[in-house]
Amino acid sequence: MNIIDLTYNGQYSWLLEYVNKCKSGEIIIGHELMLQLDILLEHFNDPNINIDLSDAHKRIKFIETKCKHSEAPFAGKPFILLLYQKAFIEAIYSFKIYDEEIGRNVRLYQDVLFLVGRKNGKTPLISAICLAEWFCGPMGLKILCSSNDYESAGLMFDAMNSMREDSPSLEKLTRKTIKGMFFGNPKKRKKKGKFSYQNKGTIKKISAKTGAKEGRNIGVGAVDEVHELKDNSSIMPIRQALSTQDEPLYFELTTEGIVNDGYLDDRLKEARQVLSYELDRPRWLIWLYTQDTEQEIWQNEESWYKSNPSLGVVKKRSFLRQMIDEAKTSKPTRVFVLSKDFNVKQNNSAAWLMADDIKNETTFNIEDFRNCFGIGGVDLSKTGDLTSARVMLMKPNDEHKYFYQHYFIPESKLEKLSKEDLERFKEWIRQDFITVCPGNENDFSLVTAWFYKLFKDYNIRIFMTGYDKWSAIYWVKEMESYGFDLKRINQDFGTMSDAMKLVESDLKSNLIVYNNNPIDKWCLENTAFVLNTKQDIMPVKVQGQDDKKIDGAVTMIICYRVYIDNRPDYLQLVKRTA
Repeated sequence: MNIIDLTYNGQYSWLLEYVNKCKSGEIIIGHELMLQLDILLEHFNDPNINIDLSDAHKRIKFIETKCKHSEAPFAGKPFILLLYQKAFIEAIYSFKIYDEEIGRNVRLYQDVLFLVGRKNGKTPLISAICLAEWFCGPMGLKILCSSNDYESAGLMFDAMNSMREDSPSLEKLTRKTIKGMFFGNPKKRKKKGKFSYQNKGTIKKISAKTGAKEGRNIGVGAVDEVHELKDNSSIMPIRQALSTQDEPLYFELTTEGIVNDGYLDDRLKEARQVLSYELDRPRWLIWLYTQDTEQEIWQNEESWYKSNPSLGVVKKRSFLRQMIDEAKTSKPTRVFVLSKDFNVKQNNSAAWLMADDIKNETTFNIEDFRNCFGIGGVDLSKTGDLTSARVMLMKPNDEHKYFYQHYFIPESKLEKLSKEDLERFKEWIRQDFITVCPGNENDFSLVTAWFYKLFKDYNIRIFMTGYDKWSAIYWVKEMESYGFDLKRINQDFGTMSDAMKLVESDLKSNLIVYNNNPIDKWCLENTAFVLNTKQDIMPVKVQGQDDKKIDGAVTMIICYRVYIDNRPDYLQLVKRTA
């Protein structure tokens, strides 16, 4: 078919206009979306596919005339679709094939994967399409909104409800309860017809954590934030619930993620096989807004449209520039921006620090801190592993944090070290950086004795000691019997993130002096971070290096957590030592 002809059977096609502008370079898209557009173009010449634009145009008209935006800066304004959004809707609804089992033409695409950068309006768009389908589709249609958690599922549901409430003509035909949205208005009852109580169509929401128990016999399923799902356990009940329908419609909408080997990884692998004709899934519409390379993100702003089709209209270019600038200096921001703004897959564990960040050969004498106050940090190991204990010290009118540390390891653990690590540990033991505990377990009483020795020999008083929860019960009691105050520090995103970020900043500013301790340096080199969707981070081992240790880095972060939570009180004690 001639791509210059933008009509089909006398109907104007937004899809053909979009394809034409993408092919000419007027609209910039990535290679993967172009592959899907090429497949759609082939449909126009396929005698087995019937093309009818009327269903798509009916829903486009519904969205633009009945739906309004509910969030700033577009709140209260009509939902005027962009060209790519109209093309997307046409792609879903325009292609029909004859189904022998049903005995009539049905919609070709029943499964839709929509991948686009954050803040491009993906949730409002899919919500509007679902609402249009509820009103324009068959009577009794049941729609289910789902996501990894109830709050995220609520974003789609609330968007649909806001559009319903903001339209007088839609609001008077429907009602909302705590269970969902329903047809029929108690104030203006109709006895019969599609818009009466007779229509049992509903819109409801569930989360992955509910196990999709309500997802039975639905016509439309929409799952948001697919990148957060670890497997298909919450997806399959929804897809199976569509199996009774003649023309089911299933949406997966998402950005890229940071979960390794998760559900989205498998879906995208299959999707790319479909686009390259390695896998036959003719009922699957794969609409991917992705970059062709990571390098183009940093070198060419125009390439940003490939993953951000609403750039300049919904998403601000200035915002994206700011994110790119921050990503150049902050690794957590870089991981988040590349995955969420540009759909470039990131590992869920990435190296935390550069060699220059860690390097600090400054040393000090612990005698210099006689009579000072410190903050303790302990990472108690599992049986047969490394234990780290340290104290963080500060001087009046000095922003530096000085770390004095010691490590403990069971004798049996040395036998299991690699040849390289064994030589390293032997040298550290010789230099008295590590105490070897007889047998198979660390003796945590030696950790208590180490802290007490600091007090006894140097009158270093520990303001508070942070510890992780592993095997800590009897050790906590022992420490408290010596008069130490302790605080449990959970190793989770909410607890560790701010402290880890401040440790990173202080390392880069050379404000952390760890006395050039080689084990500290080694632990920092081994430390990676994982990132959640809130851009919180927490420490983990570098992927594929489970035998390496990060305990020293963890205790630094624990000390910083205690410091952050008690900064005014601790700094007041530091001043007293002047």
